Amino acid sequence: DDTGTSWMVQRAWPDETPGEFVLEVLTPGRPGVRGAHLRQGQFELLPLDDPVLPALREEAQKGELISYWPSRQAVVRADGCYIKIFSPGGAVVPAERCAQMDALLDGNFTTPRMLRQSSREDVIVFSAITGPTLNELGREGPACDEAFAKAWEKWSRAWVAELNGSRGPAAQSVLDSLPLRPPQWEVTKMWRRVDDWLRHNENVPELSSQRDALRAAAERVATNLLRTAPDPMVWAHGDLYDRQIIVPDGDIPPGLLDFDSTARHEAARDLAGLDVRLELHLRNNRMTRARYLTAHTQVLAVAEELHVSPVRFDAYSDAIWLRLALSPLPGRFSLAIAVLAERAAQELSQ
Repeated sequence: DDTGTSWMVQRAWPDETPGEFVLEVLTPGRPGVRGAHLRQGQFELLPLDDPVLPALREEAQKGELISYWPSRQAVVRADGCYIKIFSPGGAVVPAERCAQMDALLDGNFTTPRMLRQSSREDVIVFSAITGPTLNELGREGPACDEAFAKAWEKWSRAWVAELNGSRGPAAQSVLDSLPLRPPQWEVTKMWRRVDDWLRHNENVPELSSQRDALRAAAERVATNLLRTAPDPMVWAHGDLYDRQIIVPDGDIPPGLLDFDSTARHEAARDLAGLDVRLELHLRNNRMTRARYLTAHTQVLAVAEELHVSPVRFDAYSDAIWLRLALSPLPGRFSLAIAVLAERAAQELSQ
């Protein structure tokens, strides 16, 4: 930045102008994250006075800013709670989803309680759930292998019980009210993201082969999502990965976080998303092979118990890998496209 401080990019999103990006960054010795822009090759650290998130500066003073997508949303970790910040009016649907999950997931999962909502409907304060996430358990030392395995077993039992269990009238009414996300919706959203990536990189001659590879991979993913009949539509978290799952001690049900994307999908979508993230950890040397196999086996067992069609699981896995390819973070594109090529070759050889 202008003061000579080096910042590490945690997350990145394409900005409106091709070749420019919105960033989430952090630097050693300073708590929390900040927002930044990369425009015409120049790095600009953003102040906390975000015009789209007017509550950000005040709420950020109450704890540590742990997630920030500039002009979209932010999360502050405070004493015993989490503060989620939106644009004015943006908290309406997330608040409704949180309340709905209390009725829908009662008994199988622990969900955060809503403690406060601002009058401008741009801030929600959630209670914290005690315990490590599955991601945190996966990073602990070898002595925790048994705890890691038990945590995944606990999640798998709860997930099967939730999706296989009978629902009362109130829970069924909540489920019926959630948005329906069929494969056609998934394909439309995928192409929108692919077109955005292509627009951002259309004037870079060096990326000609990458553009061709991306188009080919997207065509294959879309075909596989639509060529076979979908499994039944069920409740889905919508953004399930190991950071969203908390495993408390004892008999307390596992916790689930962040229901902004919850909807009715095929069961394969959540499970494939979770499984792809595990493989990404393995390929990035953030998880041992033994732990990967422990968790991966549990995911596949859940898929079998829920009668998820293997072809649907594979189709959604490919879709998640394609989504990872669209990340601006270094190395993501080449890794994800290579994985998709491996998967396509395996499919042809079978």
